[in-house]
Amino acid sequence: MSAYLEFRHVTKRFPGVLALDDVSFTVERGTCHALIGENGAGKSTLGKILAGVYTADSGQVLLQGRAIAPTSPLAARELGIAMVHQELAFCPNLSVAENLSLGDLPRRAGFIDRSALRSRARAMLATIGADINPDTIIGTLSTGREQLVQIAAAVGTGAQIIVMDEPTSSLSAAETADLFRLIRTLKARGLTLIYVSHRMEELFALCDHITVLRDGRHIATEPIPATQPARVVTQMIGRELRAHTPTHLVRDLGPVRLDVKNLTSGEAFANISLSVRAGEIVGLAGIVGAGRSELIQAIFGLDPEVSGQISIDNQKLSLGSIEHALAAGLGLVPEDRKRQGLILGLNCRENTALAALPLLTRLGFVRRNAERVLATTYTQRLRVKTPSLESLVAGLSGGNQQKIALAKWLARDCDVLLIDEPTRGVDIGAKAEIYQLLDELACEGKALLVVSSELPELIALCRRILVLRAGQIAGEVPRASFSEATLMQLMAGVPAAA
Repeated sequence: MSAYLEFRHVTKRFPGVLALDDVSFTVERGTCHALIGENGAGKSTLGKILAGVYTADSGQVLLQGRAIAPTSPLAARELGIAMVHQELAFCPNLSVAENLSLGDLPRRAGFIDRSALRSRARAMLATIGADINPDTIIGTLSTGREQLVQIAAAVGTGAQIIVMDEPTSSLSAAETADLFRLIRTLKARGLTLIYVSHRMEELFALCDHITVLRDGRHIATEPIPATQPARVVTQMIGRELRAHTPTHLVRDLGPVRLDVKNLTSGEAFANISLSVRAGEIVGLAGIVGAGRSELIQAIFGLDPEVSGQISIDNQKLSLGSIEHALAAGLGLVPEDRKRQGLILGLNCRENTALAALPLLTRLGFVRRNAERVLATTYTQRLRVKTPSLESLVAGLSGGNQQKIALAKWLARDCDVLLIDEPTRGVDIGAKAEIYQLLDELACEGKALLVVSSELPELIALCRRILVLRAGQIAGEVPRASFSEATLMQLMAGVPAAA
């Protein structure tokens, strides 16, 4: 089969960063082509060049043998190319129909034609079989359904090439399964998909070919049947990745550092009691909506309605008070790093030192040298890839943003850390680094309560796993009994005998 889409010697520079360096490979029509690499390898940059978000500094992109260089997403759309972004970009206060026609609202006699607007939206949603009311406000949809609207916007306007950038990073298991079925349907209809993801199992389940990038350079493009995950990992990181057994598992535990008794908050969760000891990593598993994020946010003081009792090192905590939580040595790495964990308009130095500012301030002024030393220490410890400490966090890859979100709390030297989705959107090499870091923190005597949607992650990291179901603890699984089947049964409420 001849090349449908071709990248020839594509190069792209940003200030202080060579994002893509002489990248060349081809994509066949009607296939799902995987694009993988570590954070900062250039995957999203390449997709955005194709989709008209960026323009290449040199090189060519050829579509059916003809050179193309879209200078905007609209220009790319006219060429039949669209992108489903990792960070969904809609106007949350507008309806589905209004979002689907932004920039091209149907009018009659100078006014928006609401009937035509709805009809157009229904037609676009029907192209992918999405049963969504066009009058629904986008901000009320789940992430999975919002993503369907974004795909409908691409397919409904005639896109023949769709770039999907980390499409499952925020989806539940059921939403992921629905997306996979849709991708297979689109491929069967002759559409070409470029699938950017860190999740190896997804790529091998969905894709026909896989291209590996490392440090902005093309390493390999191979048919999926001709390669295997271990080979791809080695190509990604330039070395063999060895399995690491956490050191904290063989060390003696210290006293209880976090103690929660009968914590209750409306319909979110009820009568939650748990404890985490010094040197221990405890996992928190559960399906979407089980109350995991709500629970750790309440422990951190973000829920003014919560009742019960929380103690840190035998000292009772005032409920609903972030100030008291911080003073007690509690830190929270939230699930959504962009909206809750970082200030994207600040640089790496400022974000890293943010939680530690009270320790860096003298007479109301921040001691800049101390701030710079602290930020340097923790960005180096986490191996953050950034042109400099003065670079804006918004310009970093997702994995490096996640490292900054973690560094912020390490700089504060919290004794108890609540970590929600520690490796969401992070490549396999950076995952290994974060796992090693969490292991080191436990070995230092810190107590970690970790929420994750990835059961293999909890199984690899934790000494115990608590399972939440419908806002209550459904069970506790010790390490000796770890298995995905056991955890899934507890999460779903299915008896073991079934």
